[in-house]
Amino acid sequence: MYRAFRMLSYAVIAIFAIWYLGFSPTGIAPVAYTPSHDPGLTGSFAPNQRLASVEILDMAGEEGPEDIAVDAAGVAWVTSLQSGLWRVDDREMTHVGRLGGRPLGLEFGGDGALYIADSYLGLLRWTQANGTEVLADRYDDAPIRYANQVAPARDGSVYFSVSTRRHDPQAQGGTLASSVVDLWEHRRTGHVLHWSPDGLTQVADGFNFTNGIALTPQQDALLIAETGEYRIWKHDLETGTREVILDGLPGFPDNIQAQGDGTYWVGLVSPRQAIADALAPYPTLRNIIWRLPEVVRPAPVHHGILMRIDGEGQILDVLQAPEGEYSLVTGAMEVDGTLYVTSLGAPGLAAMDAP
Repeated sequence: MYRAFRMLSYAVIAIFAIWYLGFSPTGIAPVAYTPSHDPGLTGSFAPNQRLASVEILDMAGEEGPEDIAVDAAGVAWVTSLQSGLWRVDDREMTHVGRLGGRPLGLEFGGDGALYIADSYLGLLRWTQANGTEVLADRYDDAPIRYANQVAPARDGSVYFSVSTRRHDPQAQGGTLASSVVDLWEHRRTGHVLHWSPDGLTQVADGFNFTNGIALTPQQDALLIAETGEYRIWKHDLETGTREVILDGLPGFPDNIQAQGDGTYWVGLVSPRQAIADALAPYPTLRNIIWRLPEVVRPAPVHHGILMRIDGEGQILDVLQAPEGEYSLVTGAMEVDGTLYVTSLGAPGLAAMDAP
């Protein structure tokens, strides 16, 4: 009798496990795709230690200085995961206030205002005199989820990326968690919007996780990082056409930060993972894996990578922190001989002498 009961229990557990792994709802709908070839950390990306000994500027317990902007006086500004706004003057950090939401991309416009892509709130404008105002939080009769980076234009309008239409970072545990979901699902709902006082228009769409954007010096084109496809596009604003200028990267490109000289610092927030690329053609299998405990799912690798490119996608320099001394790198900005390096989750802003 006991043996029969034990066998029945095993059968029930097995049936439940099969149902759970194969049929229980996951809340995502993965699609098949073919990833580019992963070159690995070779050639220009051969590991080095040039990012391993940066100075980490204290943020009083706050973390995640995801982007950096420089005002007309040459002073740098960053934000934090805790929505703090910080002023950075000659490697000295001063807390200014709180913005609300989760601010990501930052850039000053010609009017002196700080424009912010907030992943929870949409496109924001901040001034010391008036505080924060929301410029855009809805598009096409839906909330703007996951606004990511901004590029103010000389005419007063603003381009900004929206990483996904499907996954709300505020509801899904933050920007890192929701980005992992969207990359795993791979449904290509990322797009770029253009704001002006006349309203919002869509500039480009069909990306798997649109991330960093930057205007060229002539402001006739946008560079766009497509994180989920490991590549960078150049989108012609006059013709509406686009071309891939850098493909098959060995990591996930994040912010694209124009340096004002026709070059750009780009963070690779994590190296690629072979298992994720191998599972790309198999959405059913990816769904099954998503039902497993979070600890066994693919996650970002703490290996810092920062690259500098020109406007045609040529790689000019690569800095790394192979042991994660500074990781989840999103981008960088050079200010008066100091290179400030940003991160999605580090406990401070990194600073080093500009290379």
